Amino acid sequence: MATLAVDPPAGAVPAAGGKTTHTLANTGAAKVVFKVKSSNNTEYRLNPVFGFVEPAGQAPIEVTRLAGPPKEDKLVIEYGDAPADAATPQDAFKGVAAPQKLTVPIKAE
Repeated sequence: MATLAVDPPAGAVPAAGGKTTHTLANTGAAKVVFKVKSSNNTEYRLNPVFGFVEPAGQAPIEVTRLAGPPKEDKLVIEYGDAPADAATPQDAFKGVAAPQKLTVPIKAE
């Protein structure tokens, strides 16, 4: 079973725009595939949206906030065990039947 942690577990960015970086850490023994979603696609850009995290590995997620009104939003990181034969993270994620989820609150002030 996939095990993923995010650090920091919450974020804050200026409402006028800015960036925050979060690190996904795979604490399990299997390769993990992930997909990052935002509750506000108008003002947030995520890089990468899909990716792999090797066992005992880490992957950075960069969150960019465009200028907009102050608001509380969230990121949802869906993840699961990566199929061994997947060529890309997008293809691998399609094979995850019931993804686990992590929620990261993001506050724009």
